[in-house]
Amino acid sequence: MQRRLRISYFAHSVRSDWNNGNAHFLRGLLRALRCKGADVTVYEPESGWSIDNLRAEENGARALNRFTETFSDLDVQTYSADDSRESWRERLRGTELVILHEWNSSVLARMLMELSDELGYKLLFHDTHHRASSSPESFAKFRLKDFDGVLAFGKALEMVYRKRFGIRKVWTFHEAADTTTFHPLPEASRDPVVVWIGNWGDGERSREINDYLLEPAKQLGPEFRTRVYGVRYPPDAIEALGTHRVAYAGYLPNLDAPRVYAGARLTVHIPRQQYSQVMTGIPTIRVFEALACGIPLVSAPWSDAEQLFRKGDFAMAQSPIQMLQAMQRLLRDPVMAQEQAACGLETVLARHTCNHRAEQLTQIYEELCA
Repeated sequence: MQRRLRISYFAHSVRSDWNNGNAHFLRGLLRALRCKGADVTVYEPESGWSIDNLRAEENGARALNRFTETFSDLDVQTYSADDSRESWRERLRGTELVILHEWNSSVLARMLMELSDELGYKLLFHDTHHRASSSPESFAKFRLKDFDGVLAFGKALEMVYRKRFGIRKVWTFHEAADTTTFHPLPEASRDPVVVWIGNWGDGERSREINDYLLEPAKQLGPEFRTRVYGVRYPPDAIEALGTHRVAYAGYLPNLDAPRVYAGARLTVHIPRQQYSQVMTGIPTIRVFEALACGIPLVSAPWSDAEQLFRKGDFAMAQSPIQMLQAMQRLLRDPVMAQEQAACGLETVLARHTCNHRAEQLTQIYEELCA
């Protein structure tokens, strides 16, 4: 950056990662922007769905303290719904770029639009979900055409905004790995364990979890164990895990994920149906993070339509039997597993870090101003 760009980012939460994968990427992105010389402020509600649920977790307080210690360089400011327009005018005065994440209220969006006319900052809408495709009617209240542009976390989502909403300025802006926290821990010993870190997902991948994780886990043999981390698992899902010899470990603070990956032999990726069937080509943040940690990954089917990865970065299974076979090969051949992990790590470091996305965002802002 040639000068100190002032950015204000409105998130649902970066403090809490409870069922909030957006926090993973945003923490790293905002840190990378600061390292590039930007003056970044994060605004989030004092109370909200994700952080309220995190506070109710047994280890929620520890997770919040860990975030504060690890990301002490981030300026995170909380607000309440009662904050006045005048107070926002003063907070945003001098800001050049404001970004609103889609998991926010339309009331906040309208106020930011009105203040942008008065204060002169550029206003972007950032979408990292499938709601624009699966429930587009919920986006009408955002008046998307009044934004200066949209950041969409995949080409398929970019096309939704162009074709369905008629938005002209849309950029594909993929998530990426925060390599300041996600990197290999070579000193750790790998146990004969398969791990999956993922939330239940409201039935959006229940069948896929059964076919591509539970059934293969049951057939791996007693010498290998499988462990699942995540939240919002209903009682019948937890019962199914036990029936298939899969241990349920509950909520895992995302900052602990590198340690979990370092202690396991491999991990899996199970995309939600929207990303495997409709909005193809969009991997979740977990793919970038796992590969950045240098762990072999086996994925249930999805189409890498944008060629984000190379052949050999991870194993792609097109059926449950292929999933089982790929898991068995990697578990029993440590040399093959190490080669695949090194390949995936190389691609992430070359193309998919938060530093790459921070550079892209800077270029987008310059394009808006040109």
